Amino acid sequence: MSSDSSHKASLGGMALAAMGVVYGDIGTSPLYTMKEVFNGHHPLALTPDNLLGILSMAFWAMTITVSLKYVLFITRADNRGEGGIMALTALALRTAQGNPRLAWLIAVLGIFGAALFYGDAVITPAMSVLSAVEGLEVATPMFKPYVVPITIGILIALFLVQRKGTASVAALFGPVMMFWFATLGGLGLLNVIEHPAVLAAINPWYAFNFFIHEPFAAFLSMGAVVLAITGGEALYADMGHFGRRPIMYAWLCYVFPMLYLNYLGQGALLLDNPEAVRNPFFMLVPEWLLYPMVGLATCATVIASQAVISGAFSLTSQAMQLGYCPRIQVLHTSEREIGQIYIPNINWLLLIAVVLLVLTYQTSSNLAAMYGIAVTLTMMIDTVLAFIVVRSLWKWNWWQAGAFLILFVSVDIAFFAACATKILDGGWFPLVLGLSVFAVLSTWRSGRALLLDKLRQDAMPLNAFLESLDYGGPHRVEGTGIYMTPNPDGVPRAMLHNLLHNKVLHERIIMLNVQMEDVPHVPEIDRVEVHTLKHGFNLVIVRFGFKDEPDVPAALGMCSEYGVNYAPMETSFFLSREIIISNKKIRSMAPWREVVFKWMFRNADPATAFFKIPPNRVVELGSQIEI
Repeated sequence: MSSDSSHKASLGGMALAAMGVVYGDIGTSPLYTMKEVFNGHHPLALTPDNLLGILSMAFWAMTITVSLKYVLFITRADNRGEGGIMALTALALRTAQGNPRLAWLIAVLGIFGAALFYGDAVITPAMSVLSAVEGLEVATPMFKPYVVPITIGILIALFLVQRKGTASVAALFGPVMMFWFATLGGLGLLNVIEHPAVLAAINPWYAFNFFIHEPFAAFLSMGAVVLAITGGEALYADMGHFGRRPIMYAWLCYVFPMLYLNYLGQGALLLDNPEAVRNPFFMLVPEWLLYPMVGLATCATVIASQAVISGAFSLTSQAMQLGYCPRIQVLHTSEREIGQIYIPNINWLLLIAVVLLVLTYQTSSNLAAMYGIAVTLTMMIDTVLAFIVVRSLWKWNWWQAGAFLILFVSVDIAFFAACATKILDGGWFPLVLGLSVFAVLSTWRSGRALLLDKLRQDAMPLNAFLESLDYGGPHRVEGTGIYMTPNPDGVPRAMLHNLLHNKVLHERIIMLNVQMEDVPHVPEIDRVEVHTLKHGFNLVIVRFGFKDEPDVPAALGMCSEYGVNYAPMETSFFLSREIIISNKKIRSMAPWREVVFKWMFRNADPATAFFKIPPNRVVELGSQIEI
């Protein structure tokens, strides 16, 4: 096989795999978008002009927001191949060096955008699975009382299998979603052939005409049309798994055409049979194919939910690495894929929230009232951060960067404003959840910064300590003592406590400073940096990226080429366990933030588990710190 043929096959394989992860959320939007437009909380009158206006709006929303903004522009803003709001924030922060206010604003935007994702991670499984199971009602009203119990059963099963990982079934996701999109396109095409007039909706004039003649109705309907693009931001977040080109080809050549064909087919059906407005997606399906279609739709929504759940795990892990979240237990579910992780605490919290949502709102139409607000806010933040990147890193002139910002942020603001009308109908939920997560993440970040500042202020300068050893020092014992320290220029707090209580030091001392970089992965060649000091002291700096798996013993094993040998059974790790107490004279944090930070600090997983340090080689020394 020629290299060109091999490259095409590889690109096709990656594009197929991307369909199973990247496009699950947006790929299940046809289940509820048109139903919500004409049968939701702000139902639009079903007339030919209104219908063509909606179909035109859907086409141009997907074209401008998904195709142009994400696929062609923002996916180019990769952080060493990785995408997502964390990667985009890290890129934007590089432009703010020397400007603390801009850096603070960028960090706040990035954290808030990440926090909003958790709202999406709760709503997507509830709404997508519920909308698929509601297809049973179309088959026969007899199933109506069982829709919610069946949905909850599927969701509980989905969250229970997370512990086992999805590596064994992930290979099926791509082919299943490819078949799903082919089915969407095929069903749509059958109806478009009968009513080809709906093809005219590609003309943007129908959207403009709709706004001119029905401005208020058109504005309200944007809150439902936005459902057609929810999940569009996921293709950027998952770029690191597949690369830009497979994601781009999958969308432009297959997913987008099949999706829009289905929307056109639903429009053609509504022109022919207005009664189908109660569920235009499943009414599009021939009666003999209805039950298999419900099964296929359920599979597609489970795959979409799995992608969002995995995204929540990945985002939490990245937040931990970057210092926005306390250490919590992370389990790896695959020996080959580092990205296959499971976080029990996040899994159970999501399950509780999702089940409560289904029990509270009962129908996908009720859930649709809250859907879109978190997504449109995240998209707006992506646009602003991307503007900073194209202006400062890519060196676009003000005209180019301004045109980029005005075009995309105008669309984002319009959709957000339309979704804001749904706040009282349930749209408050993702906002409250996002703000709560933001408060937690920012509190941890601020508290850790205060704690590290306090430790630096109280630390004895390392150079002065080493010079004092020139005049004699404590008794030295065999072996190696490793002291983890957040400050490479100061004496580790645990070392001072060890000297105070035990009056001895090991003959070889390694002061270990772990740094988390704002890049996805740190190359092995840059992993460790060794500084040989006098009196048997060595300073070892270990660097990890925010998608690397922190493994301190493995990193120490790489130090042998620098003359520092790590023998696990002859080494003791000395860690400082701080107990935080309040400084009642000077309050550095708001009282509620202080309470939250102390609680998180107490319940964070120990460093031993996070850095894979053997517990039987660890000595912990406690101390009190006032903040």
